[in-house]
Amino acid sequence: MKARATARRFAFGAVVLGLLVYLVFPFLWAVVSSFKTNAELFATPTRFWPERPTLEHYQKVLANDDFLHAAVNSVLVACSVTLVSLAIGALAAFALGRYRFRGRSAVLYVILSMTLFPQIAVLGALFQLVNVLGLYNRLPALTLTYLVFTLPFTIWVLTGFLEAVPVEIEEAAIMDGATPLDLFAKIMLPLAAPGMVTTGLLSFIAAWNELLFALSFMQTPDKRTVTHAILSFSATTSSAFEVPWGQMMAASVLVTTPLVALALVFQRRIISGLTAGAVKG
Repeated sequence: MKARATARRFAFGAVVLGLLVYLVFPFLWAVVSSFKTNAELFATPTRFWPERPTLEHYQKVLANDDFLHAAVNSVLVACSVTLVSLAIGALAAFALGRYRFRGRSAVLYVILSMTLFPQIAVLGALFQLVNVLGLYNRLPALTLTYLVFTLPFTIWVLTGFLEAVPVEIEEAAIMDGATPLDLFAKIMLPLAAPGMVTTGLLSFIAAWNELLFALSFMQTPDKRTVTHAILSFSATTSSAFEVPWGQMMAASVLVTTPLVALALVFQRRIISGLTAGAVKG
């Protein structure tokens, strides 16, 4: 029995290690490549570690005004999407999680079904909406369209989280004279902090990494986001050998590192937020 248990633990550890390498290796390769010279990037045979590490690619990226402006645009869009998602999602989740009314389950499943559609399937309709509202090539267009995939997730997670709050807390607040608004603002929101951190961070990451809508709704360089800016590094080249891969890798590392840091800092709240609705009571 001991040998069998040891074998199972070894097999499980091997699977986890394999998944970890599979998930981490692309980012690690980008980090290593960002320190290679252009000659080393195309050297044959390929070497993993750079012989002469250089900061040249980072210096060129940080000296690129278009990229820096795109980073500011991404911060503005991602923060606005996160705030709007949390504001609307928290109110909707409070109603769906704490009140019972006819059609509640249907509303929840409709919200969940919105996450099943690929972005390309709704692109045409969103393009028409953006044109009608006069938002084409304006950053609010991205805030509006990104809510299509951040808001349903926010509502679904926060609903499960608020459902897990013991009803006795709500009843005690009502007995003390709390109004529904007081109940929401002073009791439910503080208790939903892990869920708010989880959904807010994941909404920020989703908006920060999005590319399809940014390509479709933004036309001029001053309205680009960071993903669009990184893609534009190769827009004027005619062959793969002319693409500034070093700068693209450096830019990717600069864009990804803050997200990794945020995920590490808030990892406990993210886990508790995602698992909050698993057990009620």
